[in-house]
Amino acid sequence: MPVYPTHTMKAFDDELDRLNQTLGRMGGLAETQLGTAVQAMLTRDEALAAQVISGDDQVDGAEDHINEQVVRLLALRQPVADDLRLVMSALRVASALERIADHATSTAHRVAVLNQAPMVPAVKSVARLGWLVRDLLKEALDAFMSRDADRALKVWERDEEVDDLYSSLFRELLTYMMEDPRHIAPCTHLQFIAKNLERVGDHATNLAEATWFVVHGTPLSANRPKKDMSSYTMAEPRHLSPQDQSPE
Repeated sequence: MPVYPTHTMKAFDDELDRLNQTLGRMGGLAETQLGTAVQAMLTRDEALAAQVISGDDQVDGAEDHINEQVVRLLALRQPVADDLRLVMSALRVASALERIADHATSTAHRVAVLNQAPMVPAVKSVARLGWLVRDLLKEALDAFMSRDADRALKVWERDEEVDDLYSSLFRELLTYMMEDPRHIAPCTHLQFIAKNLERVGDHATNLAEATWFVVHGTPLSANRPKKDMSSYTMAEPRHLSPQDQSPE
């Protein structure tokens, strides 16, 4: 490793600290956007939804700032080892947070459409999924900022919980649509919102993986647990061949 003068190392540490602060602010913005979007959906508050939509540019600006900071650090400081892992992971974290904010904005855009129809009871189940992924996002962000790999691992393992709730919600929405055709339009929009929220859960696990990599220098060795069975809810039963039926 090259040896730098003390003042140069101090400047490098200051730049890393500023990068961390920017990541923290962007994470706070994304978390707020998500929570506000879910609240707007649940309370049918179009003014609150408009706040989410107008706030998306602020998140995008934070991502641009992080990208600029990373390029500067790579070009001028040539970080190595754990510093390099942190700088490179900042790009992944910023991208995940930007996508989370996009999912929040998409949810907010559907509030006005949902308000044109009577409220479907399933909206409370969608909100429950929203609060779950918001909590996971908060845990993932806190784990990254504190470099707590064990805490990040717990978030990573809870992705299965999100998938279970999402699959259950998918079946609930289908039931409402089959019971009353008037529910088809609002339930379809709620299904899109639920998928957005499920994707937020995936991004939270991506943040957890980034934390693990920064701390340990290796990726998580196991495959991430996924139990979203919504794609198979309406599938026809498959006829098994004799080979498929064999216990071997």
